[in-house]
Amino acid sequence: MSSLENSVLVLNRLWQPVHVCGVRRALGLLFIDHAHVVDTDEGASFRAHDLASWMEHSRAHEGPDVIHSVSHRFRVPAVIVLRQFDRLPLKEIRFSRQSVFERDRFTCQYCGNRFETRELNLDHVIPRDKGGKTTWENVVCSCIRCNTRKANKLPAQAGMFPLNEPKRPRWRPFFDPRATGARGQASWTPFIGGLTGEVAISG
Repeated sequence: MSSLENSVLVLNRLWQPVHVCGVRRALGLLFIDHAHVVDTDEGASFRAHDLASWMEHSRAHEGPDVIHSVSHRFRVPAVIVLRQFDRLPLKEIRFSRQSVFERDRFTCQYCGNRFETRELNLDHVIPRDKGGKTTWENVVCSCIRCNTRKANKLPAQAGMFPLNEPKRPRWRPFFDPRATGARGQASWTPFIGGLTGEVAISG
């Protein structure tokens, strides 16, 4: 996979994860000074690089994660921090196919296995032809195999009951880029892995 196809974790001004973007978008934000690149130094603290600093860092970096322009080389960033944006994702979640997948953590609510988005479907616990509605409380994430097996049967008829009671999410879950299908990197762990205490920032 080309380095340009990597995913970049986006932090808000408070260093909280809010989004995932592509490398081109991340470098574009760096060029217009809307974001800095976050890197870990030898002392395991975090350094925020502006464009000039990141170009200097990239010149000395050896590795496969480097892209070239006509006159410069850039290390592909893994994490960027926005300079002004300090909001979190909206608390209200709009009902949609993707939102149900996120609520159920991309896990089939019948077999309990986790799948890629393309291998998932939505299932009406009470089928529509039996009065079931398309609501948070009646729709669950299902793999294609389980969805086909249950068909339009009631849970008792199919012997298939959701592992978790489907509910309307009260708040948007803490942003987890892994739920988007993005390929995470080790450098994301301090921001999505339950880091406690102060984050040491230099620069």
